[in-house]
Amino acid sequence: MKPPVLLAIDQGTTSTRALVFGRDGTRLAQAQRELPQSYPQPGWVEHDAERIWDDALACAREALASAQLSAGDVAAIGITNQRETAVIWDRASGRPIHPAIVWQDRRTAAWCREHGGSERESWLQRKTGLLLDPYFSATKIAWMLDHVPGARQRAGRGELAFGTIDSWLLWKLSGGRLHATDATNASRTLLFNLHTQSWDPELLDFFGVPVSLLPEVRDTAADYGVTEAALFGAPIAIGAMVGDQQSATVGQACFQPGMIKSTYGTGCFLVLNTGDQPAQSRHRLLGTVGYRLGGHTTHALEGSIFVAGAAVQWLRDAMRLIRAAGETEALARSIDDTQGVYLVPAFTGLGAPYWDPQARGAVFGLTRDSGIAHIVRAALESACYQTRDLLEAMQHDATAPTELRVDGGMAVNDWLMQFLADILRIPVVRPQTVETTALGAALLAGLQAGVYASLEEIGSLWRADRRFEPLMEAGRADTLYGGWRDAVSRVCSK
Repeated sequence: MKPPVLLAIDQGTTSTRALVFGRDGTRLAQAQRELPQSYPQPGWVEHDAERIWDDALACAREALASAQLSAGDVAAIGITNQRETAVIWDRASGRPIHPAIVWQDRRTAAWCREHGGSERESWLQRKTGLLLDPYFSATKIAWMLDHVPGARQRAGRGELAFGTIDSWLLWKLSGGRLHATDATNASRTLLFNLHTQSWDPELLDFFGVPVSLLPEVRDTAADYGVTEAALFGAPIAIGAMVGDQQSATVGQACFQPGMIKSTYGTGCFLVLNTGDQPAQSRHRLLGTVGYRLGGHTTHALEGSIFVAGAAVQWLRDAMRLIRAAGETEALARSIDDTQGVYLVPAFTGLGAPYWDPQARGAVFGLTRDSGIAHIVRAALESACYQTRDLLEAMQHDATAPTELRVDGGMAVNDWLMQFLADILRIPVVRPQTVETTALGAALLAGLQAGVYASLEEIGSLWRADRRFEPLMEAGRADTLYGGWRDAVSRVCSK
């Protein structure tokens, strides 16, 4: 009899993947499909929700086939997803009423400015840990209800359902039997009260979102039913749903207060475990649910960078300066420095700690000698400077970490990780498995299925691959970072 395996569906901003893991966390198989994004207007970003579902199902089937496994070999499925992206669908037909509005979308920026103000911001932050920004789901939901003909009336009659991508995939996997989400994803909507751990009536009223639209909120590892038998040949238990950054936090075994990780994917997300109490930031970071298990909530403090790996994608697809992301490391190493070139990738505004949706990207410091290598290296360096922005804010709010655990696609770039350690002035540690987002969802599903007895057992599986110690002189790092701060000040609208 084969030992049980775990299947993770990792639905991200630019791709959909499925990975099969063994009990020891070893990756056994993977399938992936790129996900195109639509930009109907400047600052608008949309996804085809039906395409997301089709790709998720195809990748899961392909990964199992690649590992020569069947449904009966899988102990449980864990789902992890791009957060805040909003889908509304018809409960009867299961069809979305509008393209999914992606977390990067800025179409509700004017509404947020009109309804903001310091008192309103404080009220929202006390309840949700979040800020009034187009990033979060609530204003996306309201926009669809107000701009899709008849949607608000249909929602009032209970005919429509809202979900972040985890809820959408669960609905499809379960054949429409289950409309649920987990606490980590709920905590990113601006509708969820961190203290009561439930949808908040005052928030629903403020944003104009009917409660009938919303999914049931469950623990991160919980009974999420089973898949329709026809999808994989037999039902498979669904044991976890978790937002991608919280999933990476689990995959990095950041289970103790003060432990911190940073994931470098489309964006960059720094998450600090703060323990039992909701985190209240004084420096425009976000309080969020880290994970909720057995009804007990572990909270976190998060800094969100909207563009990290997406800057490399922009260099490849829009500017055509590179053919593949893997070329960036050699280009960065080919020059001693950028000669004062800075790229501020504010393509969809700036996230923490600036929260400026009107900011736009720019390249500064170009001279006649500037070339492709300088711009490519500046794009990589921007991820490091933005991380320092977050880390300095986090140090003022909570604690100064002694090391940073890193993961995501950009973490395989040795040059980038060394520059990150140099700029942050703390060690940067890369794990043996950099696919920690998918791994975290698999481990949580395994916890629900009884494959693991505790978080301590999960934590024992974590292994370091390489540790990058700071090598650059501190004064040099501070000078480079000062240039970055000057560049950012030039793109900010405030």
